[in-house]
Amino acid sequence: MSLRAWHQLRFTHSDLLTLKVSDVYDGSKIKDRIVIREKKTNKLKDFPLGETSKKVLKEFVVSLKPGQALFASRKGYKPITRQQAYRILNDAARAIGIKEQIGTHSLRKTFGYHAFQAGVDITRIQKLLNHSSPSVTLAYIGITQDELDNVYLNLNL
Repeated sequence: MSLRAWHQLRFTHSDLLTLKVSDVYDGSKIKDRIVIREKKTNKLKDFPLGETSKKVLKEFVVSLKPGQALFASRKGYKPITRQQAYRILNDAARAIGIKEQIGTHSLRKTFGYHAFQAGVDITRIQKLLNHSSPSVTLAYIGITQDELDNVYLNLNL
């Protein structure tokens, strides 16, 4: 699965690794929505899949069986470990020239950051990330008070 598709799914590695092929593919087409129980919060998360994710998933699941782990180990039915997911992400990052350590948590933060930069309301990002307040979300995605102050200063009102 591509780095971009992982990024769009926006869950922790433990949540993603529990997915089975049948969670995303009904045997003839990729599902429009995925329902997953978040391990950290035990909350159900129901989210739509965009066309890009559907296209990548369709290519990915063609040779897999319905009961198989979506991110299967070489043994086939067991999911890869958190450590293996980390290695895969870092190998992909190195292949495109990123030298920093990249984990699934990095992708989650990056999702939040880019959503904020694209103008998505912070309270919506807060809800997507299951944070308790907008200030927690801002700190999580690395937005500082200085950056917020610059909004006022750059408007020059």
